[in-house]
Amino acid sequence: MHGNGAVAVTPDAFQPGEPALFVDARQRRRLVVLETGGQFHSHAGTIPHDDVIGGPPCSEHRSSQGARWMVARPTLEDFVLTMPRGAQVIYPKDLAAMCTLADVGPGMRVFETGVGSGALSIALLRLGADVTGYEIREDFATRAGRNVRLFLGPGVEERYHVHLRDSYEPLVHGGFDRAMLDLPEPWQVVPHLAEALVPGGVVCAYTPSITQAAAVRQSMSSGWFDVRTLEVLHRGWHIEGPAVRPDHRMVAHTAFLTVARRSPTTAR
Repeated sequence: MHGNGAVAVTPDAFQPGEPALFVDARQRRRLVVLETGGQFHSHAGTIPHDDVIGGPPCSEHRSSQGARWMVARPTLEDFVLTMPRGAQVIYPKDLAAMCTLADVGPGMRVFETGVGSGALSIALLRLGADVTGYEIREDFATRAGRNVRLFLGPGVEERYHVHLRDSYEPLVHGGFDRAMLDLPEPWQVVPHLAEALVPGGVVCAYTPSITQAAAVRQSMSSGWFDVRTLEVLHRGWHIEGPAVRPDHRMVAHTAFLTVARRSPTTAR
């Protein structure tokens, strides 16, 4: 407290326009964009946004009906699962695997298609990559841009460029270190990567069905090496005192991930 009784505002305090995650006692989660004069509404009453703005990034608040909510800055996982979306997002378990399999790092030039709601874009940008995205739907491109700016803040546009283009056609951009494919027929993009990816560059394709994965593998029958296909399963555990067991529900299959490296002699 200051001498006049006012609460000191920490440098990392919540600001208007920032996303905040509200979590109740039953672990229900709500993503809210804070606005001066706004209110958070739930089944158990309201919490004024002004009670959160200017406060620490992790704090407890009581609703108008006395319900307890913890308010924190969303992690990448929180944001991806609760952010506004138009297209189905890639689950965090697959985002992590894709970025690791493709070995994405700071300063890398990454080609992404399609950008959907921006979940993969956020993960790539947060790793320090420069991302060029192709998306055929303007509404998806617009929403992805909004989500990227909301989570990563201003200035990220310098490393994020989305073009309304069809990646099934020859690419007009090139010199990429990595390529991330999340669209219905990624095998139609693979031939264009012979020109767009640097030798040794890595491509990772996300496909919900095994028949799609098989088609991707067929498109990589020559000019690619170290080709692999895998899936990631995510099972939580219930731990309460001595009672320990796997959760009854798990995030099992969501997609197959196919990863490959471009050969220096990739056929044109």
